[in-house]
This record gives sequence, structure tokens and C-alpha cells, in this order.
Amino acid sequence: MPLDERGLLLADGVFETVLVLEARPQLLEAHLRRWRAGATFLRLPQPPGASVIGALLAEAVRRSGIRNGALRLNWSRGGGGRGLLPAEAGSGRSRFWLQLSPARPSHDPVRLVLSRLHCRNGHSPLSRHKCFAYTGSVLARLEARNAGADDALLASSRGGIACATAANVLVADPGRRGSEAGWLTPPLSSGCLPGVMRGRALQLGLAREAALTAAQVLRGPTLLLNSLGCRPLGCSPALAHRLFGLLLRDEGAALPGSAEDAGDSRDGE
Repeated sequence: MPLDERGLLLADGVFETVLVLEARPQLLEAHLRRWRAGATFLRLPQPPGASVIGALLAEAVRRSGIRNGALRLNWSRGGGGRGLLPAEAGSGRSRFWLQLSPARPSHDPVRLVLSRLHCRNGHSPLSRHKCFAYTGSVLARLEARNAGADDALLASSRGGIACATAANVLVADPGRRGSEAGWLTPPLSSGCLPGVMRGRALQLGLAREAALTAAQVLRGPTLLLNSLGCRPLGCSPALAHRLFGLLLRDEGAALPGSAEDAGDSRDGE
């Protein structure tokens, strides 16, 4: 990695985290659409497409033996010398790299606190893109650990709750508790990331947008949903496991294990 790499120095890039089950990337096209949108917003060239990703993933699986894992796709502006302004168009070279790590979907119960150190900026369109800069979420996750919790809720600059440190928030719609359908999730205007699994839940009619308060989320039933798992608070892991399976149903891959023995992956909006 060159020392003038802007992804390293300035977090100048976008990434995706894709669940891989039995060597197959789940909801890859939805992830690539968001990746491309982020690159466009940052005025980057377009990142590699599905055919390139598929070939590289196959090679990564062959070399590593990892068939169930988390695939991280990184796209940075590349080198560009010192300073904030990137090199003139055409003179820089964007950089792509990927990483495949062992992971299994997690449906373990989660303990939450409200972060006092970090919030999401609902007034910035940058919040809608998955950029490299995650220092605020790292700080909030450390805050949660120090408080004896697993994750932290992030307030919105517009009021209410936006999301957790690396997951969207779903709260049971009153009157429809105990089923896979009937969940509320904060709108994008809160500053939450448009998570791929969140988008699936909205598309399938399993969730709808609504402003949420910290009290609602902490009271539950609540789910923290991202591409690597669905973690419950105030409801059963089995319900979280079923909902996660519904969101992946069209992909044709069976979830490994059950809600009781699912793994411990905690990141991957």
C-alpha cells in the first residue's frame, strides 16, 4: 500500500460488506448498486462489476477454503500526494482490494446503550453512503463495551434514533409483535445508512419507515439488522433467525446452523 494512499490517509473511499454462504455472495447486486452510488457521490470512477467480483471471490474461496464468511469490497481514490484535494482527473489511479474473512450470521441477543459520544448527521447526504470513515462508530462501540453492553444506539441530528454503530434498527410495530412482519425503522432523513437488508425488509413489506425514540428502541422488541446478522433485544433469537432467512430467501442459500448456534459476526451494514 503506497504511503500516499488516500484511503489510508483520509478515508477517501467506499466499501461494502457482503455475506458469503456456501461460496455464494448474498444480495450482491444490491450491494454493488450502493457501492456504485457511493463512488458516484464521491466523484470516483466506477468500481469493478459483478463479473470481476465473482471471479476474485471464487479465487479467494479456493485459496482460503472459506465458504461461509464476510467479503469486504474496498474502493479508494488511490494515491494523490499531500493535501485534501485529489489529483487532477486522469492523473490518479483508483485502488480496489477485497478481503474474505470467516463469519457466520449472528442472531445472539444484544445489549444496547445510547451513545453520548457520537451521532448520525441527518443533514448530510454523506450519511447515505458507506464511506471508509468509521471512527465515530468505533468510539461508540468502545463506549458500549465500557458500559457492559454489546452495541450503541446513535441518535440523529434531527432528533430520535438513526441506527446502531453498524446496523439498522427495527422496532416491533405495536399490535403486530411476535411475527416476522410489522417492523418500524428510522427514515433515511435520520442519517441512517440505507442498509441492504433494511431495503429488503421495506421492499418485502416487512417493515415501514417511522421516527423512533431511544425509549422505544431500548424497550423493544428490537432487532439490529445488517448483512451479517439480525440480533434481537426483547424478542427471541428464533424470530430474528426467521426474519433474516426471509430476507435472503430469493438467494437460495440455507443459513448455517440455527438461531442458537449462529456465529458471532457483529458488523456489516
